[in-house]
Amino acid sequence: MRVLMFGWEFPPHIAGGLGTACYGMTRGLAQNGVQVTFVVPHAYGDEDQSFIRVVNASDVEAPYGSELSGSEDILSRLTFIRIDSNMVPYLSPEEYVTRHDRCVKEGERQWRSSDLWRQRYTFSGKYGANLMEEVARYAIVAAQVARELEGQFDVIHAHDWLTYFAGIAAKRVSGKPLVVHMHATEYDRSGENVNTQVYAIEKAGMMAADRVIAVSNLTRRIVVGRYGIPAERVVTVHNAVRFAEGPNELPERGVSDKIVTFLGRITYQKGPDYFVEAAAKVLARVPNVRFVMAGSGDMMQHVVRRVARLGISDRFHFTGFLRGEDVHRMFQLSDVYVMPSVSEPFGISPLEAMRSNVPVIISKQSGVAEVLHYALKVDYWDVDALADAIYGLISYPALARMFAEKGLEEVTSLKWQDAAAKIKTVYESVVAEHSNA
Repeated sequence: MRVLMFGWEFPPHIAGGLGTACYGMTRGLAQNGVQVTFVVPHAYGDEDQSFIRVVNASDVEAPYGSELSGSEDILSRLTFIRIDSNMVPYLSPEEYVTRHDRCVKEGERQWRSSDLWRQRYTFSGKYGANLMEEVARYAIVAAQVARELEGQFDVIHAHDWLTYFAGIAAKRVSGKPLVVHMHATEYDRSGENVNTQVYAIEKAGMMAADRVIAVSNLTRRIVVGRYGIPAERVVTVHNAVRFAEGPNELPERGVSDKIVTFLGRITYQKGPDYFVEAAAKVLARVPNVRFVMAGSGDMMQHVVRRVARLGISDRFHFTGFLRGEDVHRMFQLSDVYVMPSVSEPFGISPLEAMRSNVPVIISKQSGVAEVLHYALKVDYWDVDALADAIYGLISYPALARMFAEKGLEEVTSLKWQDAAAKIKTVYESVVAEHSNA
């Protein structure tokens, strides 16, 4: 089975859980004998090359794996394609225009509209006129990639709304079946105040797809109910977690206080304000606790001001966005991990925390709650219940130890190789249907 996959980010350059999921998924697919050609808008050259090859888009016909001396056979089935792009993930159209205007003032060359309709593109990595134009450009590049790789893939797989038009374009050029992966819907990101353009792209991508993979049953219900996608075309495949290889050395802690961590984008979807309110309630009962908010986002200033008003700024720490080994180190330093998301399609970060032997508290409104039994679950809006859960884990060592030990056992069974096997079955079903059509 050969797959042409369109993603938007790949470690170590990530803006959220999407890149982490794509890394684990492609590695798992390789372990299941699936050859993956992974297309991203921009590759930086420092991606993990122990199991992938990083090549330029003009070199997409390079042979698989022959130069990967010393690598495992199953890890030599991945090709990584570099396409420079102007797009930045998780920016709203309004934010995109603002950043573009700033670049223009700083002397950057604005793209000419005539550039959009050339047959080939060499993307500069700078900002274009608007986000939707960049989505269209990526689709045109995707069509060109599909032409160049004609006969070298059996199915197309597109991740997240930024790549859905790319998947559609590749399908139209190649005639191959399309699978789209729904990692987060616009309803998850924005509640009821959806961006209608993004919603339209999401719906168009799922309507054009032969199969939609949802990361949870929660997401599947939204896809069917809110987007009108036929239920028989939507399949749930839960995410997993990848364990680090080699020795796991614990970092040195500089404080004796308990550490409670929030790690994620500081946006409405992730519920950071509920974390702050619960922190204030906990500190009213137990003073020797430090709360860490690791991440960045449009609610950062709001959260900082609220922390100050509550008078807990001496107990609160903002690290900014963390990636790679810094994320792992933060989990190792934590006594409790909290994910109070308002709407979380899945949520890989609790699995990563449990992997580090940390007890976790998650919202009932998360997809990961479907697969975890040894995690404390609360409604995201119930600040009192969240505060009680935090208090219990930091005040009763036996309780925290039980959740940490049982959680580690549980998360160990959630392997990307198993999730990828289910995805491979989806590929085989759409290819069979396509062949019989």
